[in-house]
Amino acid sequence: MSSAAKPKTPRLSTPTDLGANAVKDISGAVNALLADVFALYLKTKNFHWHMSGPHFRDYHLLLDEQGEQIFAMTDVLAERVRKIGGNTLRSIGDIARQQRLADNDAEYVEPQDMLSELREDNQRLVAAMRQVHNVCSEHNDVATTSQLEVYIDETERRAWFLFEASRRGSPSGQ
Repeated sequence: MSSAAKPKTPRLSTPTDLGANAVKDISGAVNALLADVFALYLKTKNFHWHMSGPHFRDYHLLLDEQGEQIFAMTDVLAERVRKIGGNTLRSIGDIARQQRLADNDAEYVEPQDMLSELREDNQRLVAAMRQVHNVCSEHNDVATTSQLEVYIDETERRAWFLFEASRRGSPSGQ
């Protein structure tokens, strides 16, 4: 058989034991999650860059640390999609079309409002991760489910820290 007669395999095709429907479902779910992760990363860095007030240093450092943790998820999630034979996000426009977390383009946001908004977004991200976990679990994609379990724990921790940092009143809660 000549090379011209061979059926062409797509250049980005990756061998996997997951079926075509599994690859489609998982890739779609993870890509939507990845778009949210990028949106949360950029919002976290936005608030980090525009933080002000008496707790500037603490909040600035907290958001910098959280931004690094969020960004670290992006490559792992995108590579999971590629490892199973799917295609992943390609541009800022692709992210914008798929993200579900709202951007914040306000010229000024109060520091407490920044922390509250990021806490709520992290909680939304946890809920989205649980949904993606269910999709992956249905298709027996244990590698992605395992990674998501780690990210759920990290995201819950970020939400907890943001909650505690934004509490008002005395330490006793009174």
